[in-house]
Amino acid sequence: MKLEISRSAARGVVRAPPSKSYTHRAIILAGLARGESVIKRPLLSGDTLATLHGMEAFGAMTRREGDDLVVRGGTLRPPSGEIDCGNSGTTLRLLAGVASLLPSTVTLTGDASLQQRPMKPLLAALGELGVSAASARKDGTAPLIIRGPNKGRWAHIKGDVSSQFISSLLISSALKDLDTEIVITTPLLSKPYIDITMDIMARFGVRSWETKDGYHVPGGQTYRPLTMAVPGDYSSAAYPLAAGALTGKVTVSGLDPEDRQGDRRAVDILAGLGAKITRKGDRVTAEAAPLVGCDIDLRDNPDLFPILAVLATQAEGVSRLHGAGHLRHKESDRIRATVTFLKAMGADIEERDDGCEVRGPTPLRGRSVDTFGDHRIMMAEAVAALVADGTTVISESESAAISYPSFVKDLRALGASIGGKG
Repeated sequence: MKLEISRSAARGVVRAPPSKSYTHRAIILAGLARGESVIKRPLLSGDTLATLHGMEAFGAMTRREGDDLVVRGGTLRPPSGEIDCGNSGTTLRLLAGVASLLPSTVTLTGDASLQQRPMKPLLAALGELGVSAASARKDGTAPLIIRGPNKGRWAHIKGDVSSQFISSLLISSALKDLDTEIVITTPLLSKPYIDITMDIMARFGVRSWETKDGYHVPGGQTYRPLTMAVPGDYSSAAYPLAAGALTGKVTVSGLDPEDRQGDRRAVDILAGLGAKITRKGDRVTAEAAPLVGCDIDLRDNPDLFPILAVLATQAEGVSRLHGAGHLRHKESDRIRATVTFLKAMGADIEERDDGCEVRGPTPLRGRSVDTFGDHRIMMAEAVAALVADGTTVISESESAAISYPSFVKDLRALGASIGGKG
């Protein structure tokens, strides 16, 4: 459904949606653990449901109990057919590692967008480990055809394409007989997501550690079942907080100040741009104040790029967002998509190889904009519409369900003037 959003102020309190990154990993590790795990308040969105269905295909038994998800795992078996990962790159990459543990052929596929996402580095690394890992189209993209077992000792992997490749190797390596050395061959980007993977692995009873060249995972380990609560998602919380910083005053609850999420940095970046930020317990409040341009390195926080670009259009001076070249391989070319919609709305913004340069403040104008089917582009456009003259028509709203299913509802509850049409 198309959205029509007019200039309006955002005020009030919303709860952060559960973390997508934690939910993906918790579902997979619970499915590999021997016994019953309880995942409290997971994010059940398009992407994470793809992971859930994938682990069910591998033999996990699941049921919902209120807001919680119960997963009984420990019996890894070949799926009866191909696994459809939908639009979820995380699902495709993490399940490729799971598939490598089986001495049988597993096919992983997804929608047209997912079939354009790069997979060559992970396929090559799995090949080093003795796995038959190939692209059905022979171009390094899905559908993937994987046949284990995974019996190697060494794998080399690029660190500047997707941290999910490394997380996939970490998770699967613990269940092999042999120790595994994962060697990172290019500068590592998005490291906080790897830290999350290792943190959750440790909670499930598995050891791994960083080395001077990459990571080491002892073999012969077993994931143990547990009960864990999924924390609020800082990446998603950045959107209502930005709405408050631009137009009014918004509080987001459910944000653990000690969480390992790299995008916890969003709060500090907002403060650095000039927003009035206050924190009390698990509640963060962002209030409008004059914004100032700044230089922001996003190599470890690429998901923040679209919404920070929106904020930069309203900041005095020049803002440079850089270090995020890997965004070109997301659900869309997220750098180009962001620059495209902001230029259409009147922003003084220029695309760079690894980000953009923005000169502000610039009045924005309501326009018809395309989300490119990308949830983070759609949400950034919605926030930009709050400060734009006239009405902004957004091509669709369904993509928000990938990471923040209640986004439109929450934005409306905060006072946004939102209409819609089929």
